[in-house]
Parts: sequence; C-alpha cells; structure tokens
Amino acid sequence: MTTKRFFAAALLLTLVLAGIVSYYASSHPDGLEKVAGDKGINAEEKDHALKDSPLGDYGVRGIDNARLSGGLSGVIGVAAVLAVGGGLFWVLRRRDEPSGSGGAAERERAEASRDA
Repeated sequence: MTTKRFFAAALLLTLVLAGIVSYYASSHPDGLEKVAGDKGINAEEKDHALKDSPLGDYGVRGIDNARLSGGLSGVIGVAAVLAVGGGLFWVLRRRDEPSGSGGAAERERAEASRDA
C-alpha cells in the first residue's frame, strides 16, 4: 500500500467515524458531570460563551435534524483540525537549502559515500 493510499484510507475512515459514529455518543453526563450534579458543585454553572456559535453544543446551528447536525459538526471539526495541522506541517517542514550551495541533501550524500 502506498503512502498516499494509506492517508486517503485513514482520512476516509476518520470522516466516516466523525460523521456517522459521533451520532451514537452518549447524551448522558459523564462521571465528572454526574458527581458535580449530585454534590451540588455545579449549582452556579453557566453556559459557555460560544454556546450559540455555528458549531456550538456539538451540532450545526440551523440544521434541525440532530443526526445530520452532529455528523456534519464532526466532519467540519475533522476538516478544521486537518487544515490547521496540515498548514502547520507545511509551514514548519524542514526545507533543504538550494542546490549547489552545500545543502543538507548534498551533505547527506557526501556522508553516505564516505561511510561506504
């Protein structure tokens, strides 16, 4: 399997998981939320400032179908993370110096030929 095919398959699997499986996540509070509710710790709890944002509360505002809204929110989240992460990798990647100026690639070839 080539690297491109591997990444394409991983991307497809990630989008399927984000779009379909995310709908089946439990809507019940997790353990920490349950204990906070039982013990009254969350008595002064306030809504998050971004609750009414386009992707607030794990859904897409304006889409009434909960399954579609949650799945679309997951897909948008995956795409945003891939865009930011890919952009960072692209900006921060190691670049070789221009050829003919004793760049890293030439140094590696010279070292390899000395070791041989």
